[in-house]
Amino acid sequence: MDIIKKLQDKLYVGELLTKEEILPLAEAPLEPLCQAADEIRKHFCKDAFDLCTIVNGKCGKCTEDCKYCAQSAHYTTACGESYPLLSTEKIVEQAKHNASQGVLRYSIVTSGRRLSEEEVEQVCESIRAVRREVGIEVCVSFGLLAEADFRKIKEAGASRVHCNLESSERFFPQVCTTHTYADKIKTLQAAKKAGLEVCSGGIMGLGETMEDRIDMVFTARDLGVKSIPVNVLNPIPGTPYENNRILTNEETRRIVAIFRFIIPDASIRLAGGRGLLGDKGEACFTSGANAAISGDMLTTAGITVETDLALLQKLGYTVVKR
Repeated sequence: MDIIKKLQDKLYVGELLTKEEILPLAEAPLEPLCQAADEIRKHFCKDAFDLCTIVNGKCGKCTEDCKYCAQSAHYTTACGESYPLLSTEKIVEQAKHNASQGVLRYSIVTSGRRLSEEEVEQVCESIRAVRREVGIEVCVSFGLLAEADFRKIKEAGASRVHCNLESSERFFPQVCTTHTYADKIKTLQAAKKAGLEVCSGGIMGLGETMEDRIDMVFTARDLGVKSIPVNVLNPIPGTPYENNRILTNEETRRIVAIFRFIIPDASIRLAGGRGLLGDKGEACFTSGANAAISGDMLTTAGITVETDLALLQKLGYTVVKR
């Protein structure tokens, strides 16, 4: 039996696949692989699409040395902007704008290793205001917080925590040295213990192998992650990755298709760098991906919500909270 069909059938009877079963998909014919991934997506997720937007809630002067990031204080980039945590008024204003466009999930992202205790208190007030005045779902990305912080954030009304693994445990030391893979895992576990959903994926094109990408998603699966952001590296001048090659549409399609086989019922989410793809991700949305970050990214331009909603309607998706 064809390997793609064999693995597809195993998923349909409720079995999860092993790394050894997944690895051959790195060399499988692309079109049958992507078609099967889309069928798996329809089987487990129907035509539901999870669309979110992000706000850069605190920008620049980050102490961490993540080699892809324009906001790291370790590198000199064109991102000269730096500001403290946005006011509640500003965060609510942007949440209202996103909600008016039809977005159902709004994510507040902050630079730095982690928010201070005072900043956690301040942003909890902002979350309460967004939930009270707008009603939109709130996701947060506040760095390496502890369980007690996450409990406050959940009580304020947030429903999901984002903390990217970025890559595999093997490759991570080549991405960042100021915190560890274990720190990432501890953060995700703390958020889960606090009763929050977790969102965690990585950046493709850092120099990692396909096996690294696969290992990352298996780690996410073990942690109970059901939202997997797939970022395509946008090589930022001034960072150590400024000369990295940008991934092709075909490479990105294969990545999201393989991820769908690993976590068949997940939201496989195209995130940063989607605008670098020639079709803005359209082919990926028929290759296993069923979620996206819309609008501008943290330090780079994105794709408008209006454009995305038109594309999703064309593809037969319905935007819902998953």
